[in-house]
Amino acid sequence: MSRSTVHDTITQAKSDGRGALIGYLPIGFPTLEESIEAAVALVEEGVDILELGVPYSDPVMDGPVIQQATGKALENGFRLRHVFEAVAAITARVSAPVLVMTYWNPVLQYGVDRFATDLVAAGGAGMITPDLIPDEAQPWLEASDSHGLERVFLAAPSSSDERLRSVITHTKGFVYTVSTMGITGTRDDVDQAARGLVERLRAQGCDSACVGIGISQPEHVAQVLAYADGAIVGSALVNALETGGVVAVRQLARELAAATKVTAP
Repeated sequence: MSRSTVHDTITQAKSDGRGALIGYLPIGFPTLEESIEAAVALVEEGVDILELGVPYSDPVMDGPVIQQATGKALENGFRLRHVFEAVAAITARVSAPVLVMTYWNPVLQYGVDRFATDLVAAGGAGMITPDLIPDEAQPWLEASDSHGLERVFLAAPSSSDERLRSVITHTKGFVYTVSTMGITGTRDDVDQAARGLVERLRAQGCDSACVGIGISQPEHVAQVLAYADGAIVGSALVNALETGGVVAVRQLARELAAATKVTAP
């Protein structure tokens, strides 16, 4: 199935007068089959880009909702090969680009070039690597360039201007703009730090900044897309999957997608 790149998808959303919606779900939760069905449902209801999380035994940046979900996936027998099985199954059914979000150690243990090769074969678009900085990413930079994969690095409110420039230079797809310091999870308000960080990224030449961590409601999506290129929703979707299954995920995705549309002031 033909699919756009992450960068092209965000560009197309801009030309359509809206922001991009990026939805996160962990692979293998509550089962591998249900995680695939839930991911497909997200796209069918308007999510532009999928972010599939790789369960890991030491998820230091994940909040309690995602930690519990990935822990259950591991208990149920998740293996790294399931990443490529899930990506292949999803990309066979929907055309949205699929990014794998993973801590670096599993990729290193699997083999960086081998991981890239298998991800391309499955139809994946690239990776988000939350605990890898560009300065330490040479094997991934080489593998992603070689295989035509997009790579997403993180920018935080604490990042120096020098670090922001490095992230922008080495990112292909979008800069993952962390809305607040701390772990993932839903919040009642999206921190003002996100707006300031996007402004700093723009000043350094960034043309594609998507905000994540803490976005859980349509109102948050609308807020963020007033100044950013995309909104990333994770914990709220995982919670919906846990409490209401694919039906609940589908409903929440529909509500979130509706908030990406530009309305007259």
